[in-house]
Amino acid sequence: MTLALRKAEKEDIPAIMSLVRELAVFERAPDEVSNTEERMLREGFGEHPAFGCILAEKEGEVIGMSLYYYRYSTWKGRRLYLEDIIVTEKARGLGAGKLLFDRTVEIAKEEDCTGMMWQVLDWNTPAIEFYKKYNARLDGEWINCHLDFE
Repeated sequence: MTLALRKAEKEDIPAIMSLVRELAVFERAPDEVSNTEERMLREGFGEHPAFGCILAEKEGEVIGMSLYYYRYSTWKGRRLYLEDIIVTEKARGLGAGKLLFDRTVEIAKEEDCTGMMWQVLDWNTPAIEFYKKYNARLDGEWINCHLDFE
């Protein structure tokens, strides 16, 4: 069994959206996904991409992804924001999550970012334990804020 990483291409959008829907079910919010394949195509693979995406494959089948973008901190400068790291349930435990995470860290360094940020649900113990292996700083001090537009 060989795992491979590669940059996502526009033809991968159906597989990416399938992973997004699987994550929404895992996070107990299956009805919250309002993004579309058309929007991902326009916003991720157009002239000014809003995000980058790495795919993990096993024997040619997409089994995971890391989706990220850049943000700017007035205190720290350019940072990479890891929006989602997803490995399909049937492929967990094969090491794809580690490969994706490590490659995302490498991209942040290659792009001269001052660090990487992400969120994890407080009940997602396996993910929290995974991030602790990297000596990640888990910050319970900040409160997430959202404005949603129709």
